[in-house]
Amino acid sequence: MLRGSHHIAEGHSMKTVLITGTSSGYGRETALHFHAQGWNVIATMRTHRAGVLPESDRLRVVELDVTKPASITAALEAAGPIDVLVNNAGVPSISVFEGTPMAQVREVFETNTFGVMATTQAVLPRFRERGSGVVVNVTSSVVLGHMPLSAVYKASKMAVEGFTSSLALELAPFGVQAKTVEPGACLTTNFATRATNGASLDELVPAPYAPWAKKAMDSFTGQDLFTKETDVAEAVWRAVHDTTGQLRFPAGPDAVWLAQAK
Repeated sequence: MLRGSHHIAEGHSMKTVLITGTSSGYGRETALHFHAQGWNVIATMRTHRAGVLPESDRLRVVELDVTKPASITAALEAAGPIDVLVNNAGVPSISVFEGTPMAQVREVFETNTFGVMATTQAVLPRFRERGSGVVVNVTSSVVLGHMPLSAVYKASKMAVEGFTSSLALELAPFGVQAKTVEPGACLTTNFATRATNGASLDELVPAPYAPWAKKAMDSFTGQDLFTKETDVAEAVWRAVHDTTGQLRFPAGPDAVWLAQAK
């Protein structure tokens, strides 16, 4: 067995997880889940919001903007030793590519892709030197199927999937693991509202695309299966504790269905 490959599976001491993007949604639910399981939790968010998470001597909120190297360094110094990094912070994007300014494309990649890479790179020396640790990168079920209005978002998440699969091979000799969790569509995270800043689809989509875009969106919101935040938290937990070498963990019934169909 590789050094440290059984580290998380065996509960010989209290573990610590650092989770990015915990002010709401998947990140918040994942922080609550790990805390409920007795872990120390470093819950990070760009701006500290009081009352989002419970007060506890095992839960600390630390400010972290994954797009700023100095913020990453400061947050990791404040966190101290960690056993698991969960890269959950991300920004949504719903758009027709032709009508998406390249500046917006770069903003999406800055958080969803480069932020994941930068935070991971900052943590790796600690994990490698200790011979244990797990990196879990939260992507999306858009990587599993052909979904409309998601070209930019899907590209940012597919990049993380490729990054993680290669990274896992690099880290294996040191007993360090890298995995992805692929959440399905969750109606309670307000993904669409955040992606459009409250604007209607008609305002965002070039006129020639409007009829097609409306049909695509109606089809999406009319699907039968959806993911809950708890599905994602539980999938992250499984990924952290997995000892089979599984790389990807679909989260939620719709994501599981897509993965099986694929």
